[in-house]
Amino acid sequence: MANPYLLSGAISGFIAVSLGAFGAHGLKQQLPERLFNVWITGTEYQFYHSLALILIALLGLHFTDSKLLRWSANSFLAGIILFSGSLYALALTGIGWLGMITPLGGVAFLLGWLALALFAIFK
Repeated sequence: MANPYLLSGAISGFIAVSLGAFGAHGLKQQLPERLFNVWITGTEYQFYHSLALILIALLGLHFTDSKLLRWSANSFLAGIILFSGSLYALALTGIGWLGMITPLGGVAFLLGWLALALFAIFK
């Protein structure tokens, strides 16, 4: 059975690269600079946290029963969906209230990093 965090990280990384390329080649001339920068921020954060998911999957090979690693990975997944997803939607639609979702994703990212730090301390 596939490791769910390795699989999620790999798929998310694939999507981040695809959306980054789509942005650079398909949206750059279509979006105002401000919204294009919003798109790029979404892809960058998605890519960073895709790599973090892969790191957690590798750590999980040695620490198979860590609740903190699971908490961290699930927080990163939630952050990718809420943070990056809301930025993609905002960039494509220009609907300003979508930006209110983004901080929830940021909090999820922070919780993921905190859980990973606590894992490092208490493993």
